[in-house]
Amino acid sequence: MSENNSKTVQLSHGGGGKEMSDLIQQIFFKAFKNPILHNEEDAALLHLSGETAFTTDSFTVAPLFFAGGDIGKLAIAGTVNDLAMMGAEPQYLSCSFIIEEGFEISALKQIVASMATELHKSGTRIVCGDTKVVPKGCADGLFINTSGVGRILRKGISVKNIQVGDAIIVSRDIGRHGAAILMARESLALESTLTSDCANLWPVIEQLIAANIEIHAMRDATRGGLAAVLNEWAAASNVGIDVQEDDIPISDEVKGLCELYGFEAHDLANEGTFILAIPQAFALGVIEIMARYGQSEHAAIIGSVTAEHQGKVVITTPWGSRRYLDLPQGELLPRIC
Repeated sequence: MSENNSKTVQLSHGGGGKEMSDLIQQIFFKAFKNPILHNEEDAALLHLSGETAFTTDSFTVAPLFFAGGDIGKLAIAGTVNDLAMMGAEPQYLSCSFIIEEGFEISALKQIVASMATELHKSGTRIVCGDTKVVPKGCADGLFINTSGVGRILRKGISVKNIQVGDAIIVSRDIGRHGAAILMARESLALESTLTSDCANLWPVIEQLIAANIEIHAMRDATRGGLAAVLNEWAAASNVGIDVQEDDIPISDEVKGLCELYGFEAHDLANEGTFILAIPQAFALGVIEIMARYGQSEHAAIIGSVTAEHQGKVVITTPWGSRRYLDLPQGELLPRIC
């Protein structure tokens, strides 16, 4: 790495000299190798055509490593998924690292390798970036910011385009990311194979677009979970949404943790689960496509859009009673992503 063969990140790694050059060349450039990045210019020169989606996100998850992923996988999947939800093919990402002095080089290499693996799944490239090293105590290990651009392949996907009669579909069982982070924080020694759902969603979205599915709205259910997405949709499109609680897929492990801590699974964060609003005629075809790609074997139709109770989401319980599914209150689990 450098002349002193440091095993941890030092302030000199952010100083613009030899140590910084070594860090960038031997870790970041090695993992993210592509011609645009290796031009080493102050800005990447990109060739864009047509309507383009642009997004940015910062990742501060604690702990940095959890069952099913780490902050690196999360950073790539999170930004790629935001583009995919707009019907955009993820093309280019920027990536900035804020690293705390003393952070282990081996951990950094592991995180960067995870990012490279996730990039490969959607053919996305990191084409520019930045590295800052801050004194010990000024950051909690590692923070990552990623911004992304992608070419729109399907126009008209919007939270404002949901129509009465649309089917509401969830791509897989919900709440896994929030539950996995909770397990990691509490060091719960449960007999469980629970892992985060953290995943790159572009492969399955690409198949839905290729099948010419009419998609009115798509959203990955991250912070605030399923409940936040449905409430945002109802308000944005001025429609009502009816949901059947029995039809929402939830794993036994997530149910157990929710009972233990008093959480609701539909409020917990996801990082590889998305919600769709589509015409009823396409619903079964979408379920079939999802079952073939990604981790969508538990994809389900969970409700529909109605002209009643505009701006509200109503959930029907297994006992037949109905209640409003409200937006989550407060911060259930801070620093979830």
